[in-house]
Amino acid sequence: MSFVDSEDSPSLFAQHRNAIIAVSVLLFHGLAIWALQTGLLMRAMEVVVPAEILAQIVDLPAPKVTPAPKTPEPVKQVLSKPKPATQVAPTLLAVENATPAPNAPTVQPIAPPAPYVPAVTVASVATPAPPAPPAAPKVVLPSSDADYLSNPKPPYPPMSKRLNEQGKVVVRVLISSTGQPLKAELKQSSGYDRLDQSALATVMKWRYVPGKRNGVAEDMAFNVPITFLLE
Repeated sequence: MSFVDSEDSPSLFAQHRNAIIAVSVLLFHGLAIWALQTGLLMRAMEVVVPAEILAQIVDLPAPKVTPAPKTPEPVKQVLSKPKPATQVAPTLLAVENATPAPNAPTVQPIAPPAPYVPAVTVASVATPAPPAPPAAPKVVLPSSDADYLSNPKPPYPPMSKRLNEQGKVVVRVLISSTGQPLKAELKQSSGYDRLDQSALATVMKWRYVPGKRNGVAEDMAFNVPITFLLE
C-alpha cells in the first residue's frame, strides 16, 4: 500500500487554482446565457420585483381623446325692408318747330372753298430701246478641197493592202492665216496604226485655204476626214 502525504494536497490545489477559477467563470456565464434564452431569468425577476415597481418603470402613454366637433349655429337671416320707390318728375324737351315763321329770313350755308392743288405738268419720258445684240461673227472654216490646191491622196501602206486593213481616220489640223499646217493630232483612229500614221503625215504636207472671221484670215483648227478603202 502507498500512502499520500497530506502536505502535498495544498500544493496541488494551489497549482490548479487559476484553472479552476477560469472554469467556474465560464460555467457561470454559460448558465446566465442559458437562463436568458429559456426565460428563467425573467420569471425569477418577476418573483423578486413586485408588480407595482414594474408598473412604475414601464409607463404606458395615455390615450389621446379627440374632442367632438361643434355643431354650427344657425345663421340668422336679416330681412331688409324695401325702400319706397322715388318718383322722378318728367323732363320736358324742347322740340324744334319744323314749320318756319312766315317772315323769317332764309339762311343758306356757305360751302368751304376747295383745297388748292397746284397743276404739275409731267413730261413724258421716252424709255430708250434696249441695244440690239451684237451680230454673231461670220466664221468660215479652213478648207483642203479646193481644186487649185492640188493636194495628193494619202498613200495606202502596202502592208495594209496585203492584210486588207481599211478604215476612216479623222485628223484635227491647226491651219495658220497663210494656209500652212502648224500642228496635227489624231481625232479618230481607224483601228490600224499604219493607216493612222499615213493620214497624219499626209495632212502635214497639204496646202489649205485659211479660215476667216468676219472676212479676216486667222489661225484656226478644223477636222480633216481621210478614208482608206480597198477597191
